[in-house]
Amino acid sequence: MNIRNAFQYLMDTAGRMPEKTAFSDGREELTFGELLRRALAVGTALTDMGCRRGRPVAVLCERSVAAVSAIMGVLAAGCFYVPLDRKMPEMRLKGIVERLRPEAVLAESRDDLRDCFTAGALTPELYSVPPRAEELERRRAGVIDSDPAYMIFTSGSTGAPKGIVIPHRALIDFLEWMAPECGITDADVMGNQAPFYFDLSVKDLWLTVKCGATAHILPGKCFMFPKLLIEELDRRGVTTLIWATSAFAMTAGSGILERAAPGSVRKVILGGETLRARDLNIWRRALPEAEFINLYGPTEVTVDCAWYRIDREFEDHEPIPIGRACGNMEIMLLGEDLKPVASGETGEICVRGTGLAMGYFGDSERTRGAFIQNPLNPDWPDTVYRTGDLAHLGEDGLLYFSSRSDGQIKHLGYRIELGEIETALSAVEGVRCAVCFYDEAEDRIVCAYEGDAEKEEIVRRLRELVPRYMIPNIFRRSRVLPRNRNGKVDRPALRREYEDARKGEL
Repeated sequence: MNIRNAFQYLMDTAGRMPEKTAFSDGREELTFGELLRRALAVGTALTDMGCRRGRPVAVLCERSVAAVSAIMGVLAAGCFYVPLDRKMPEMRLKGIVERLRPEAVLAESRDDLRDCFTAGALTPELYSVPPRAEELERRRAGVIDSDPAYMIFTSGSTGAPKGIVIPHRALIDFLEWMAPECGITDADVMGNQAPFYFDLSVKDLWLTVKCGATAHILPGKCFMFPKLLIEELDRRGVTTLIWATSAFAMTAGSGILERAAPGSVRKVILGGETLRARDLNIWRRALPEAEFINLYGPTEVTVDCAWYRIDREFEDHEPIPIGRACGNMEIMLLGEDLKPVASGETGEICVRGTGLAMGYFGDSERTRGAFIQNPLNPDWPDTVYRTGDLAHLGEDGLLYFSSRSDGQIKHLGYRIELGEIETALSAVEGVRCAVCFYDEAEDRIVCAYEGDAEKEEIVRRLRELVPRYMIPNIFRRSRVLPRNRNGKVDRPALRREYEDARKGEL
């Protein structure tokens, strides 16, 4: 494995199969040869704009062929890409851009180039720039595999999103493990579900480019109308689903799989949240010949660090394991004293290996807190990432996820710090105090608050401050929230009140 820059995957695949369809989004299709030509044109334009090698370029993303072209163009120029949600609230986006200081911002629509962007360009207008392939190759020659390939922003407990920096080597190492282990080849047809600013999409994007597969970017409306989803999967001949567990669960709960099944699907790879056996069994009854794989990992470990090929039947109530460490990764379960827990006991998932991120962009304090020296090895620099997730080792030798050790949750496939939602709530007029917790059974974020504001007013204001997936599903107003002896809001008491109220509704 002598590749040191992920862009080389596109160069190699376009050289082997230039006429094969690489990506489609319902509006346009692009072959690997066309994608390479676009990427080189965008990369040349970025060079002409004065973008410095090794620096970030933001990409305002839709799930589209144009976004893929922009991402590849950024890497062609020797920069690293930062996918951002184009529908993100203005204040949040402005805060990210102020911290990131991108060399440029690429967008599909002029409406997306907001005032906070000092250097913006429309990706489609750059395709006509005559590419200078040799100049770009010389620029990329200065990019080594420990340099950043991409950065993804996730929720932060202080109210400020965290930018997680992933180097080329981590991405390359992950792809070189996953492609053969999960059997991805140029015969596969992907059905993309995850947004490009969500790290799950890294697998769709890069496995397609590495292996010469084809990826169909499924229209968002398909996930609102399950019958349409099944029809689209069949029409496109999709063989492989690499989906967020939440999308998998929503499709299972819709009842569509009891009436129709996507006949071409042969492989389902899941990640992002805890997989429930009840949902798995609905899919397995619909696709008895398909292979199902459960993956686990936060963005800081380059998408995934544990995996389990589902090889037996599970009762609806049984937990599904997250399995064992991915290739070139080690998972340790450590107690609060940072020593290994006894077999069967619950400990924090701590990870070491090539897949670790470089840290948090412009935030050395949080980087030092999460990426620590291996407590089991004091003799040389050996970084371990503390995930904050708890798990235990089962009698079968497999890892089983338990819960979070802090206020972080996984909801609709996104990693969310409840503290960030609470920070946003503090800016809502008429809300004196608010806390949030997560109803795991119903997959709902619950907000309990003091104040005069009505739910509609709160939601309206939150839409300006946080992404829609972070807006609580349930609002419970109290004249006074319960406090403990220290004067802090009694969160366990609030949860008990909520659960008691739920029982009374049943």
